[in-house]
Amino acid sequence: TVNTPKSMVPILNQPYLEHILDYLKQYGVKDVILALGYLPHRIKAYFDNVGERDWKLTYVVESTPLGTAGAVKNVERCLQDEAFFVLNGDIFTDIDLRKMYTFHKKKKARVTIALTAVENPTAFGVVETDNQGRVQRFVEKPSWDAVTTNMINAGVYIIEPGVLELIPEQSYYMFEQGLFPLLLKQGEKVYGYPSDGYWIDMGTPEKYLRLHHDLLHEMARDARDGGVVGGIGKGCHIHPTVQITGPVLIGHNCRIGPRVHIIGPAVLGDGCQVDEGAIIEGAVLWEGVHIGAEVNLKDSILAANCSVAGHCWVVGGCVLGDGVEIGEGNRLGQAIRVWPGKKLEPGTLSF
Repeated sequence: TVNTPKSMVPILNQPYLEHILDYLKQYGVKDVILALGYLPHRIKAYFDNVGERDWKLTYVVESTPLGTAGAVKNVERCLQDEAFFVLNGDIFTDIDLRKMYTFHKKKKARVTIALTAVENPTAFGVVETDNQGRVQRFVEKPSWDAVTTNMINAGVYIIEPGVLELIPEQSYYMFEQGLFPLLLKQGEKVYGYPSDGYWIDMGTPEKYLRLHHDLLHEMARDARDGGVVGGIGKGCHIHPTVQITGPVLIGHNCRIGPRVHIIGPAVLGDGCQVDEGAIIEGAVLWEGVHIGAEVNLKDSILAANCSVAGHCWVVGGCVLGDGVEIGEGNRLGQAIRVWPGKKLEPGTLSF
């Protein structure tokens, strides 16, 4: 994400944000305000190029980080006088927003927080509710002996407009540690909406990979193409000896040489080239990646325009930034990260 804002990293060869916009459109939400901070020009340029396609986008850029609640306060002038949804910019979910909105109105809540169950609540902020769903308290990363629920804040909210009056102007302010506890202290109605829908915070390379694997196995609904995952794009040249074991998604204009084996779940972006005898398994390649002959690539992420020369291994959760060049005969493992634009000389590493 050095050169790409997190909301624009590709998911199944389309920017994450485009998936979210299509997800919102399913529920009739077409008026979207983007609270931007990091590399806003990358987001604007993409959507200016593809067109808005049945949605209206409003961009509001913060000059300094304002936090989760401060960022929403910063777009207050663009909001209408009615309840609105807020979504974190790094969660992928299929929570039913229509049911959540019905719940919110029935409870006459000031804020409704989507909740999702996790296996390890000690890594998150948990949300305790009564048997009616009203939030009683927030507990940040509790120890196991203090865990009373495995339901956590899913990063999807419905907020009544008057609530924004409690957020200070142009200040760093958080929903989780600031606004929501303040509402509880004031006795306001804050409700938790429990959901068993798909949910993942894709904010780490491990979860980014898992999201791709889940989508390719159709564990989550991909709003963009109605759930059909896998396939080969236009203009590809694939040698007849290539073995493809799905689910695999291959972008447009890719060239795949003799005796290559691609084992899903795996994704190749547009314009990738894979040379003779390479093995790709469980990996995600962004656009313009070149994989040399006899390379073994497994469970790793290669950003745009990387090149991996022949007889290399890149396995075990490695991440290569944009434009990385890996010289012949290197062996990378143990989730090593290589900074964008770096060049690794032949035979330098063997993990």
